[in-house]
Amino acid sequence: MNKRQLLGTGAAFAFGTLPRFSFAQDAWPARSLRLVVPFPPGGGTDIVARALGQRLAERLGQAVVIDNKPGASTVIGIDAVAKAPADGYTLLLSGSTSYSVNAALRAKLPYDPLRDLAPIGIVARTPLVLVVAAGAPWRTVDDLVRAARAKPQSIRYATFGSGSGPHLAGELFALACGAKLQDVPYKGSAQATIAVIGREIEMGIDTVAAVAPHVRAGKLRALGIVGATRSSLLPEVKTLAELGLPEATFDAWYGLAAPARSPVAALDRLARETRALIAEPALQATLKTQGMEPVWLDAAAFRSQMEGEISRYRALAHRANIPME
Repeated sequence: MNKRQLLGTGAAFAFGTLPRFSFAQDAWPARSLRLVVPFPPGGGTDIVARALGQRLAERLGQAVVIDNKPGASTVIGIDAVAKAPADGYTLLLSGSTSYSVNAALRAKLPYDPLRDLAPIGIVARTPLVLVVAAGAPWRTVDDLVRAARAKPQSIRYATFGSGSGPHLAGELFALACGAKLQDVPYKGSAQATIAVIGREIEMGIDTVAAVAPHVRAGKLRALGIVGATRSSLLPEVKTLAELGLPEATFDAWYGLAAPARSPVAALDRLARETRALIAEPALQATLKTQGMEPVWLDAAAFRSQMEGEISRYRALAHRANIPME
């Protein structure tokens, strides 16, 4: 072999192997994914994340590791995702609190959800429900309203921190019924529920998924659904709108996102796989058993939802005199 042939063979080897090496490096997913949940284990968000993560792992062929990062009304977990490498291996599963409520009520977030997160899709909706301890003296919403009006701030209710979804829902309830309530922050659903059951506080506003088992077990009494429609898990419980308080309606939903500027190919694959999963009867049954409505709204609709809610909740917060932080 002469020198020219040798050089040609070397070039052919290089050009023949480099693309294959590059493809192997660029293949996604090549390792496990981290799915951040900004709540402790056991709440509604965690339930959705684990149900979705397990099936997503099967479809992607890689483990999906749930990383619970609670605190600061979900700000700690969301900030971790916003600042994570935009490589397609960090995901976020959280509710409307993280995507719109915080942005509407907090002036100094360390991130901007519209700028720093890449929406993938909204995967479920769930109604909130107003609950009290089974041994509490209030058997109806009217009973609770009368007590709250008679003694302002005597009714304390659980939130996940100032500016969280339950906080906004509680303030809207107070505004609608013309009473003053006192919010008390907890790290997540599990702690808040225990506090209501133990009568450490008077009232809770949480997802049906998180509290329905305690209602069925006789530990909590559900007084009213805060969402726009009744829940299949608690079909006998009327909505607050049905009970004469339409201004107190507040809907909750769950969305999957990633750090902004994550690879488009990874985001597209995640959207396709997640959309297919949401259509599966088995996953739908799992979510419905937990009182959730499986849905699919794509990235564009997700972003539109965030923008609309941020604007609307800012206006509602102004009416309810919720201070911007």
